[in-house]
Formats: sequence, C-alpha cells, structure tokens
Amino acid sequence: MTSKDSRPSPLLSSTMGVAALATISCALWGSAFAFVKLGYELFGVSADSPEQQILFAGMRFALAGLLVVAGDSLVHRRLVLPTRDDLLPILLLSLCQTTLQYAPFYVGLAHARGINASLVEGTSTFIGITVAALVFRQERLTPRKVFGCLLGFAGVALVVLRGGDSLGAFSLQGEGLILASLIAVAFSACLIRDYGAERDPIMLAGWQFLVGGMTLACVGLVCGARLSVPSPFAAAVLLYLAALSAIAYSLWSLLLKHNPVSRVAMYEFLIPVFGVLFSVLFLGERLQGGQAVITAVALALIVVGTLVVDTEAGEG
Repeated sequence: MTSKDSRPSPLLSSTMGVAALATISCALWGSAFAFVKLGYELFGVSADSPEQQILFAGMRFALAGLLVVAGDSLVHRRLVLPTRDDLLPILLLSLCQTTLQYAPFYVGLAHARGINASLVEGTSTFIGITVAALVFRQERLTPRKVFGCLLGFAGVALVVLRGGDSLGAFSLQGEGLILASLIAVAFSACLIRDYGAERDPIMLAGWQFLVGGMTLACVGLVCGARLSVPSPFAAAVLLYLAALSAIAYSLWSLLLKHNPVSRVAMYEFLIPVFGVLFSVLFLGERLQGGQAVITAVALALIVVGTLVVDTEAGEG
C-alpha cells in the first residue's frame, strides 16, 4: 500500500504536535510495565515459566494486531490487507518489533522490579539514535545529540550503579534481557521509517503485531504453556495492554514516517518517567530516603537529555 500524499500534517511534524503525540505514546508504554506485572499476577504466570510469559505476550500482541487492523479497516470502510510487496516488510517488522523485542522483554520483566525496568528503558533513545546513525545512515551523530543522549543514559547508569543498595540488584536474567530487547527496538524504528515512507504505517503496524503475536503465542504453546482468562478484570487488563500497544505504536509509526528518528526516539526517555509513576501507583513499589533521591536525579537527567536532543531535532 503506497502513500499518495507524503506531506505531513502540522500535528505530525510541528514541535508541539510531535511532543504531544510522542508523550501520549510514551505514557501508554510507561504504563505497560505495571500492567504486564499485574497481568502476570492475575493470569497466574510464574516467574520461572518463560513459556507462559511468551504466550501471554503473544496473546496481547495478536489482540493488538486485530484491534489495529479492525480500526484501520473501519476508517477505510474495507478490509485492509497487505499486498505481496508488503509481506517482507511485515515479516521483518514482526521479527524486530514484536518477536525479538518482547520475548526477552517479557521474560526479563518477570525477574525485575517495575521501577528498575522502567529506568533501563531509558537507554532506548541512546541505542536508537546510535543505530539510526551508524547502521542505517539515516542521520548524523552531532555533539549535541551525543551529549543529550549521554545525559539520559547517565540517569539510567546512576540507578544501575547504585542498584545493589537502593532499588534492588540488577541481573542479566531481569534487567539484562530488557536491555537486550532495546536493540530490536532500535532496528525496528529505523525499519519503520524506511518502510513507512512508501506504505501505510498503520497497516504495517496492525499486520506486524498480528504476525509477531501469533508467532510468540505458537512458541509458548509448543513449549507447553497454557493460559486461561480467570476473571473479567483479568480480561480488561489484557485488553488494555493490547489497546495501549495498538494506539501507541500506530502514533509512533506515523511520527517516524514524517520525522527523523532522533526527533521521535529521544522522547523514549519519558517512558521511565511514566513507568516509575505507574509502578508506584499500581504495583505499590515504594522509594524511601536515598532511593527516592537517586530516582529523582536519574529522572531529571533523562528529562534534560530529552530536551537537549529535542532542541537540535526541532531546529533541524
């Protein structure tokens, strides 16, 4: 499906429009840390059962794909199907954006506190801009971009270095896997920008979620995992997780279609801000004394780093 009019609306290209839509996306993604862990509790997903975690992820993203495809089809008043030329982009996006990102993410999140996982997510901007510049050659690494990214990265590093005596020790099985999943995020952002330039990014979003989600679900089932919906509240949590992915990823794809990766990716520093907030509100995780100070300083560095990169992206 080829886009006939590539001219972006002000909402998708202006500084205020990009800031508003990117912030909404990051707020939704930030809430996912708390709600995935809540979903684990409601569905009885064990921390020692990676196959159950992968199946739960597959259920969420297959449902997200159905929501996006259904919504896009209602807007166009016809069933939106990919063409033959869309199949390879959908397969590659489903591999990077859903399968390779969320398999390690869901396993890692089962072994990490919501606050820790949220803060580790702050490294996604640094990784994303680096991959966009060095691997895909989509933009240049300027001193200001590097400085802004390093400020945000320093906020995450502060928590990592103090993890043992403040927020809980970091582990390769927990936060390490979440960090590894961010490499797939970086590649998927660049692929979205490349493929979305000539295709409908909403169509790509829906079908890559559906393919990736079904892949994860099949892996979980083949490995012996089984899950049932135990209550209406559990179903509502799963539906919220699917809906937030559908909305956030669709908005993100539209922004990446019309803006440099750095201008959009740097807002990912806001995900840990919202992640910490939702973890405190919904999981009851608490920060006391030195923990609160360290987290506040870390979040401040993340926000300042975001503003530094945004200034240059906006001027460019």
